Amino acid sequence: MSREPNLEFLRRAIALATENVTSGRGGPFAALVVREGRIIAEGVNIVTATNDPTAHGEVTAIRAACKALATFSLAGCELYTSCEPCPMCLAACHWARLDAVFFGAGADDAAKAGFDDAYLYAEFRKAPSERSLPVAQYLRDEAWASFAAWIVSPNKLEY
Repeated sequence: MSREPNLEFLRRAIALATENVTSGRGGPFAALVVREGRIIAEGVNIVTATNDPTAHGEVTAIRAACKALATFSLAGCELYTSCEPCPMCLAACHWARLDAVFFGAGADDAAKAGFDDAYLYAEFRKAPSERSLPVAQYLRDEAWASFAAWIVSPNKLEY
């Protein structure tokens, strides 16, 4: 990665993560979305507070930034996060089209605290039929109708 991070933004994410724990609001994860040297949005882990397993710090920051900028693309923005993103959050970073992600603690640090994503990476390497969560495809031809409608829709916003 050629760009240099602003470590003050990373320190802010780490402080938010720590405050999230000490306040009792949620887990030890927080993130910031930054554009042109300015914080656009901040987010903390609110999984248990909202009963939303997708409400990780990175995802809540991305959601807040997209709302603040009124767009689904965060191209031109960077994400600073207190910990290496989990697979879901890393995918969200790609979908949001962030320019870069800078993190503090690593996945191994998270695992030491009880947040171990190693099993997810192992699951992704397995064939769908061998995964612990059963996944099966049905009605493919019928489901294609949604994509066929998208292809010809004059109202679509490509993303």
